[in-house]
Amino acid sequence: MGIINFQGKRSGTTPKEHTPILVSDYMSTKIISFKASQTIEEVIETLIQNKISGGPVVNEQNELIGIISEGDCIKQISESRYYNLPIDKNNTVEKAMNTEVETIDANMNIFDAANKFLDSRRRRFPILENGKLIGLISQKDVLKAAVKLKGNTWK
Repeated sequence: MGIINFQGKRSGTTPKEHTPILVSDYMSTKIISFKASQTIEEVIETLIQNKISGGPVVNEQNELIGIISEGDCIKQISESRYYNLPIDKNNTVEKAMNTEVETIDANMNIFDAANKFLDSRRRRFPILENGKLIGLISQKDVLKAAVKLKGNTWK
């Protein structure tokens, strides 16, 4: 025999409205970005100093032109070692950056963004508004959003 609830319908209670958790709520707006003319050594120093794994590359108008990562820097180190040479001082971000960059909309639900991270295998996505870089969202930001959720639903 199951448990029967004799309380009946509760009056005066309204169901909670679920507000979507957006990328804009968790994106970083204090962005460490790079210029195409910077050297790979400068990028490596910045990555280490700020404990980040990469960052967007922007032009003078703050328009996104690429993204550079630890992997791009390691590739430059590996190539210089292969030729038994130090890292070339003329080796710039422009030569090493990835120019095919996927972006995310600031108004996207954070869990849709999580799926995009899984599908693309990226660690970060730039966020643009009117062609200008306004933010960056990382996998860690999605984790922070998940931890802050209260309740039993992921909506």
